[in-house]
Amino acid sequence: PKGKMAFTGKYEFEGDENYDAFVEKLGLPSDKVEMGRNCKIVTEVVQNGNDFTWTQHFPGGRTTTNTFTVGKEADMETMGGKSFTATVKMEDGKLVADFPNYRHTAEISGGKLVEISTSSGVVYKRTSKKIA
Repeated sequence: PKGKMAFTGKYEFEGDENYDAFVEKLGLPSDKVEMGRNCKIVTEVVQNGNDFTWTQHFPGGRTTTNTFTVGKEADMETMGGKSFTATVKMEDGKLVADFPNYRHTAEISGGKLVEISTSSGVVYKRTSKKIA
């Protein structure tokens, strides 16, 4: 439908690949690692042109919200609660954020939200199904 943006929707965690190797590379403390394992994160995305509001709802009521505009620098927060500045780009319909030693992409594929994070050669993939 016209005017409806590709990313807008609510997505629930469905599965991931390579979680342990990835969080190990990031050096997450073990309590955070266990907390994040198969965590039913619900990701809510509101896209208005190049403006995005990206909210992650964690079980237990914690939420992280990042607001950014494609092509402009923005202050954001990671899953682990670290703050950083990044410029999100759009490449072939994927949102791409590049950091030193870290790359994150997000795309809608087959109606699912597919996020891929790469750090020091370790690739972590998370898939979420659309629920709204």
